[in-house]
Amino acid sequence: MTFKNPEGTQMDRLNKMLDHIKTPDLQCQSLAQQHLDRLTKPPGSLGRLEELAAWYIRVRGKFPPTLPKKALFVFAADHGVCEEGVSAFPQSVTAQMVFNFLKGGAAVNVLARHADAEVRVVDMGVDFDFGEIPTLIHRKIARGTQNMSRGPAMTQKQALAAVITGIDLAEEAAKNGVTLLGTGEMGIGNTTASSAITAVLTGSDIATVTGRGTGIGDETLVLKQAVVRLALNVNQPEASKPLELLQKIGGFEIGGITGLILGGAAHRIPIVIDGFIATAAALIAAALKPEVTAYLLAAHQSAEPGHQIALKHLGLSPLLAFDMRLGEGTGAALGMSMVDAAIKIVNEMATFEQAGVSQKEDDA
Repeated sequence: MTFKNPEGTQMDRLNKMLDHIKTPDLQCQSLAQQHLDRLTKPPGSLGRLEELAAWYIRVRGKFPPTLPKKALFVFAADHGVCEEGVSAFPQSVTAQMVFNFLKGGAAVNVLARHADAEVRVVDMGVDFDFGEIPTLIHRKIARGTQNMSRGPAMTQKQALAAVITGIDLAEEAAKNGVTLLGTGEMGIGNTTASSAITAVLTGSDIATVTGRGTGIGDETLVLKQAVVRLALNVNQPEASKPLELLQKIGGFEIGGITGLILGGAAHRIPIVIDGFIATAAALIAAALKPEVTAYLLAAHQSAEPGHQIALKHLGLSPLLAFDMRLGEGTGAALGMSMVDAAIKIVNEMATFEQAGVSQKEDDA
């Protein structure tokens, strides 16, 4: 998909990045599978762990593999639609959680430490002035989006800037030797935007894809669904115009994740996506360039009802089903640790020949 050029060099960069994304070839995956089949186990007996190893090797295009260098990006932004009362928590929680991430005290920090992944926190559009904090990646586009139930969430220039920011961060990570990316997010109100995106890009009913988010009650859920319906009626987003869709009903952090996915795929870096919000961003990335799905690993299936629908649309099967719905990148961190386990199987497990173990006899 190629776009016209209303924003000059930034649109040129996006088009160039899309052109660089190709479907990974199968040669390295075939080498990986041959090796896996020689290990001291019945063929396929490690199930999805073997699939995971073959996927990582295929995307990277290198055999034998090395353990990945991991970076998990947590994109933070606020949403104007919170004015409609769609969340159980006040919008101020977004900024408060950013400080928690930076101090290392959030769930994603704990799980990222377990996975040996560096957490990088990005201010895409939090309604707060953080000042000079060296450990925070300052990429603020605006102090939150506009209320999408009353008009477009952002301008076309802002939507493009969000995506380019994610691309820039992926390129910087590639230069620094990162070989596995994880996606995380923080933004009160972002399940509302994700529900709207998922409804449009999967063609699903609004009530089916709009869930309880931060834990809202029945009355607020009905309101939330009505707000999503109103936003779609007001903005009329089209599935065939994904960048415009992001502009109308998206969020700055969703745009950032979209760009990170595109940039990672262009540099042959596998991407572990987290829950519902990250998968909504993946829907946009796949609408821009369908080949990106080959680079994606769905870490888990969220408790949000729209997540399963979005994953099915992308053709992705989640690794874990822990009924998690926190976001932040918690599921992605767990998924990244599973990638390590899969690569260690390839690199450390003995073959039949090395161990002196007899292989399965051919059927007579």
